[in-house]
Amino acid sequence: MTTASKGLNVSLEPHLVDALKQVQDLLPEELKAKLTDYVAEPAKPIIPYELLQNVSQWSRTLGGKDKMDSKTLNPQDYSMVSLLAGTTTSPEKTFGDYTPPATPEKQASDKARERKAITALVNSLFSIFGAGFAAWWGADRTGWRDEYKVLFGLAVGIVVAISEGILFLIWTSRRTSAGARKRYSGRHKKDDADTLESKEDEPTQIITASAQQDEGSTLRQRH
Repeated sequence: MTTASKGLNVSLEPHLVDALKQVQDLLPEELKAKLTDYVAEPAKPIIPYELLQNVSQWSRTLGGKDKMDSKTLNPQDYSMVSLLAGTTTSPEKTFGDYTPPATPEKQASDKARERKAITALVNSLFSIFGAGFAAWWGADRTGWRDEYKVLFGLAVGIVVAISEGILFLIWTSRRTSAGARKRYSGRHKKDDADTLESKEDEPTQIITASAQQDEGSTLRQRH
C-alpha cells in the first residue's frame, strides 16, 4: 500500500456492504473481525481504504480463490476496481476548490500589467522628487530662507504626489472596467451564437413538418 492511501476512507455503499458480507465468513479471523466492525448492522458510513485493499489482496491468494470457488464467488468481483466502483473517497473530508494554473497567455498578460504598474510607480516617484527638487532650486535662486525653500519644495512634492495618486487610481479603474467589459462581451457573443443557432434550426423544423404534412395529404389522396 502506498503512503498516499494511508488514512483514506471510502464511502460504504449498500452494494459494497452486500459484496463484503458474502465473503465475510471466508476471511481469516483477524481480517474478518476488522471487517465485521464496519458491515455489521447498522453498517458504518465509511470503511478504511486499507481494509478493502487487504480483502482484495486475500481474494487473489490461492487459499482465498479456493474458498471463493466453493461459494461460487468470482475473485474478480473483489478487485480494487470492482470494490471502489460507485464509492466516494473520504466523504467525511472537505477538500478545497481546485484552481487550475493560469494559461501562458494569462501569465504573459499579468506580467505585462505588472511591468506597466512598476513603470508607472517609478515615473511617479521621479515626478514627485523632481518637482520637489525643482521647486527648492527655484526658491533658492530667489534668495528665500532655507526653511521656506524646504517647505515650498515639500508642498510642491505633496501636490504632485496627490495628482499622481489620482491618475494611478483612474488608470487602475479603467483597467478593471475594461476587463469586466471584455468578459461580458465574451458571454454576450456566446449567447448570441446560441440564439442564432436555435433560430437556424427553426426553419429546418418548419420545413420538415411541412414536408411530413404534404406527404400525409398525398397518401390520403391515394387512398
